[in-house]
Amino acid sequence: MWRSPVSDAVVALVRPQPGERVVDLGAGMGPATLTAARSGAHVLAVDPTPFMRRILKLRLLASPRRGHVTVLDGAAESLPLDAASIDALWTVNTVHHWTSVAKAAAELRRVVRPGGRVLLVDEDFEDPTHPFFEQMRQRRAHASHFAEVDPQAVAALLREQGFVDVVGGFEQVAGRPARVIRATAPR
Repeated sequence: MWRSPVSDAVVALVRPQPGERVVDLGAGMGPATLTAARSGAHVLAVDPTPFMRRILKLRLLASPRRGHVTVLDGAAESLPLDAASIDALWTVNTVHHWTSVAKAAAELRRVVRPGGRVLLVDEDFEDPTHPFFEQMRQRRAHASHFAEVDPQAVAALLREQGFVDVVGGFEQVAGRPARVIRATAPR
């Protein structure tokens, strides 16, 4: 959670550009936020958990890029952002926490500007080739907050909201199996 090869790979796939406004949705302790801030983009790190936001704010104190990051309270279903104000948005390992994927899809469509990019990635801990398969299998047996993420169903919800170039499926991200959804807001 402090550093993450998956987060680094997701940011590389999104390719934030200098001057862009981008969102790390469910930023947690900020591994993707800090990586993206190095690009010169302004990163809006959105997380619903006060503890995670505090940790990220503490991390930013030591970052030379802290001026490129704003930490915000919010969730996928209720983003504290203006309409059509975001150039790119990603999330890493949070879709399984969303309370309503349909509401989240509507919010993503509301905030992403025409031509903006969306990349949603949840590692596939149910794949036996994942390095944390056994550990996560035991955790899931005792937890109710891990919803099944069907990348094709999430992709269908984004299409319903008008996103284009939508693809949902299973891919390798940083050498790990993942459930990946890509989309673009229509121009």
